[in-house]
Amino acid sequence: MCYGYDGDRTLTESLAARGLGRRRLLRGAAVALGAGALAAGGAASALAAQPGAAPAQAATGLGHGHGKGRKPLVPPGKISIQLYTLRDALGGEPGYDATLRELSRIGYNKVEQALGYYGRSARELRRFYDRLGIRATSSHDGISETDEALRTKIDNARTLGQKYMNVPYLASSSADEWKRWAERMNVEARAACRAGIRYGYHNHAHEFTADLGRGRTPWDILSAELDPRYVHLEIDLYWTVTAAIELGESDPEGFSLDVIRAAPQSVLQFHVKDRNATDGDTSDLGTGIIDFPRIFQAHQVKEYIVENDRPDVTPIETARVGYRYLRR
Repeated sequence: MCYGYDGDRTLTESLAARGLGRRRLLRGAAVALGAGALAAGGAASALAAQPGAAPAQAATGLGHGHGKGRKPLVPPGKISIQLYTLRDALGGEPGYDATLRELSRIGYNKVEQALGYYGRSARELRRFYDRLGIRATSSHDGISETDEALRTKIDNARTLGQKYMNVPYLASSSADEWKRWAERMNVEARAACRAGIRYGYHNHAHEFTADLGRGRTPWDILSAELDPRYVHLEIDLYWTVTAAIELGESDPEGFSLDVIRAAPQSVLQFHVKDRNATDGDTSDLGTGIIDFPRIFQAHQVKEYIVENDRPDVTPIETARVGYRYLRR
């Protein structure tokens, strides 16, 4: 599962409403987009001036990297992996150090942190990663309970050399609680911005399917309340596809692209994990039903992060299969 998420309750929390399809999603997001544009008008920040992801559009001249003169859909330098995928190997056999060395041999030079530093300080972990030629460019971190905890979280991220930090999971049936979370995330995002770090939110399915009353979903609130000047999105494509299927959408990839296009916030990162055709569980990349090339052609991001909540064979094999798939 994505770090912080109880996978045994994956859809039982997510299916309070069945009739919230693409038209309602786009209608709510359009309102949020207008509000976000007004809020962003005349505002400036160091990070807002940085180049973001290209807007979703039909790709021209993009190939799979095999033809002469064609650019790969996913440049190798943008491939990362969520370390939660490797949790059994990191905490068991072959262990943290050996697992990271194997990731380096596979070709990974980026990882997304989760589940702590396994007995090292941030500075010690940075030195270890430097020796391997790996950088922790991103992380999953919960909302900090205190300002002191927020400062520590940001200081550690800076020490590791991160470009991004993301809130991995929130769930509530209260619209007011989602609004309070969004308000706090905006505060944390401004602090992260001052440290040169992008602050994002990582979705699951329930943000699109849960009914908070009056036809509102958590995604309606987040897209309206999260400040697009400071907060970006890390879109988990397995979960947007899963939400689309549960909502009865006939085009899950199209639904995912609608989410990307409609959001006022920039989509800078993808979590890339496949969906098993038989039981709907996660699966290794290229073995499931999701048409990733269609999505990647329409919207390019800064990081493509390999993930499988329950690796099909072993964590290392999932990492190897995912890297090869994205390179192809």
